[in-house]
Parts: sequence; structure tokens; C-alpha cells
Amino acid sequence: MKKICVIGLGYVGLPLAHAFSEKYKVVGFDINASRIDELNSGFDRTLELSKLQVKESLKNGMIFSTNLDDIKDCNIYIVTLPTPIDSTNRPDLTPLIKSSQMIGKILKKDDIVIYESTVYPGVTEEICVPQLEISSNMKYNQDFFCGYSPERINPGDKEHTITKIPKITSGSTPQIATVVDELYKSIIIAGTHKASSIKVAEAAKVIENTQRDVNIALMNELALIFDTMGIDTSDVIEAAATKWNFIKLKPGLVGGHCIGVDPYYLTFKAEELGYKPNLILGARVINNGMGKYIAEKTIKLIIQKSMSIKDAKILVLGISFKENCPDIRNTKVVDIIFELKEYGFHVDVYDPWVNSKEVYSEYKINMQEKVNFDLYKVVIFAVAHDEFKNLSFTYNTLIIDVKNISKKADWRL
Repeated sequence: MKKICVIGLGYVGLPLAHAFSEKYKVVGFDINASRIDELNSGFDRTLELSKLQVKESLKNGMIFSTNLDDIKDCNIYIVTLPTPIDSTNRPDLTPLIKSSQMIGKILKKDDIVIYESTVYPGVTEEICVPQLEISSNMKYNQDFFCGYSPERINPGDKEHTITKIPKITSGSTPQIATVVDELYKSIIIAGTHKASSIKVAEAAKVIENTQRDVNIALMNELALIFDTMGIDTSDVIEAAATKWNFIKLKPGLVGGHCIGVDPYYLTFKAEELGYKPNLILGARVINNGMGKYIAEKTIKLIIQKSMSIKDAKILVLGISFKENCPDIRNTKVVDIIFELKEYGFHVDVYDPWVNSKEVYSEYKINMQEKVNFDLYKVVIFAVAHDEFKNLSFTYNTLIIDVKNISKKADWRL
């Protein structure tokens, strides 16, 4: 009988554990004790699961725990931990290495360890497996087995939920690949795709976000060109999109834990092998520079309106990396804020979706709990939260619309 342990209960792990709990015995494991306490009380701070859904998981028999003893009798371990980058944009595999060492200590004969974290091809078998072998004193593909099934969670998306998105699966042997595929197929309504190897599955995941990053970079560069020409980029996109094979993407800030991070995993491995991925790295440069560009454009418009730095009190609406979501990881809105502050502007930030303490802890930015919109001469729509779509301001307020949601805007990206 399968007993599953999901390690890491964030935006990826919790929905996955909830889905599995409807058919299997599941233990949700996380080293964050406060996170476990919240879940046991029925609250999910990521808002991926409602209170009812968390309680459904508990009713199904799922255990939320920080205790290794609670996961010793599991026979399938699924790792859903973050794969960040360091200050030099190099992969930081510390979470995966430490979790592999931990699992190795309790690994048993014929157990399967499945990784869902986004990595470059080779990480599972070249980095994680050796840690499992050392900690367990067992042999890979003889005593224990591995799989890789990359996560496809879209934070804040209540339509494309985990069971409705096709899932890539793979295993360390043909037999294990089938076991892993059948496991996910039992909960994924949209179906699965069994990749030919773990490396193929790893590569497929990392190019999903790399492709999107490059495509958005193209739109961002076009937006910069059209802005210089005095042409409305949105109008251009709408016109071009009348052709059936035009990919309709919009320019914008590229943040979050996936699109703004994952390409660096692929470029790291490529450069390690002696190949310079100029297109991918160039896209990263363009996308990383958009916050600075928006700030500089704002300053130019302030000067054109003859406002002084003292008078131009600025309100930034939204700081999460995407709309209708509390996720602030790697948000590029902070690039706009910090750039404006460097020029001496007073900048306030309001976002009803985020946790103010988390924002201060991560970025040292004090959030506004309530705002009097009449106090601000400049407003920047940085995130397209539903709460912002019907806001209106006085005729003389300078409106910078990054997300194309304001009815009245002096400048749109």
C-alpha cells in the first residue's frame, strides 16, 4: 500500500498533498513549524487552498508535521522544494541537497524518491542521488529508486489547478517510470506524459519557463522601441494578433520564482559545458532592466509636469509578482520602488493581497495598510489585482500604468 510524504508545503507541495490525500495516506512535511501550526488550524497563507480544502485534507487523514518519525513509514517521498539562485545568478541547490540527505537517513528498501523542483538536466541523478546513497548506505536502482515529475503550479490561478494541468513524469528504470506515471495519473484529470528519461523531463521543465522568458523579453524590447517612437504598444499587439499564428504576449515585469529564475539553471549548465547561451542571457538582461526603465520614465514625466521631488509623492499599487496572489518571491516591482527612492522620491506601497511582515522581512519595505488616494500626485499601477481595476483619480494625478488596467493613464508600458 502506498503511503506518500510530500516534503515542502509551499505553493507547489500543499496542493499536491491535498490532491493525493483524496486517494492515499499522505504526510505533509515541512521544517517551518509555524507553517505546520497554521495548516493544522486550517489556514493556508499562500491562499492556494481554501480553509475548507485544508480541512478536507485533514479529514482525509493527512498529517502535517515537522517530525521525521511521522514520515519513516512512507514508501514514496515527493520533494517540492524551491530551487533559488544566489547573488551571482548561479543555482543554489542547498534545499535539494539537504532534503536528500534527510530522506536518505530514513530510506528503506524499494522506496521511491520523486523530485518536482525545477533544475537543469542531470541534477536528480548527479547531485541528489549521490546524497541519497551516502545517507542511506544503499544503492541507486538496486535498493531504492527515483523519479522526476516537474511541478506546473500557477500561483493564484483557480482555473488551471494541479489536477487540470497535464503532468510530465519519469522514472529511473522503465518499471519505476510506469509506477510514477500511474501514481500521478490517478490524480491528474488532464493526463500525464511519460518522458523517456529523468534528464528529458528535467530539460522539458526548464525550457517551458525559458521559452516564456525569451518571448516576453521580445515584447519588452518592442515596447521600448515603440515607446521611443511614440506608438502605443497595446494597439500594435492588438493589430498584430489578428494574424492566426501571432503569439499574443504583453510586455511587463518578469518576476516570481519561476520565469525570472529558471533560465539561469539552464544557462549555468550550458556555460559549464562550454556553450554561451547568448539569446537566453540577453533576454534576462532585457527583462531585469524593465523596473529601472519604468522608474526612469516616471521621473521624466514628473519633470515634464514641473513637479518637484518634494511634491511628487508616489503611490505604487501592488508588490506581489503577479495579480490576485500573495507571492512576493523575486518580485520586480521592488526595482521600480528602489530606483525611485534613490532619486529621493517619497514612495508608498499598497497591496491588499500580501503579508506586510513578509514584505518588510524580505525587502525592508513598509507597506501601507490603508491609503488616502488624494494624498498622491503620482500613482503607479504595478500589479493587476482585481481591487485596482476600477480605481479612479483626480484629473491632475500622474498615472503610470504598467499593467494596462487603468481607465486613465498618462503612460502605459
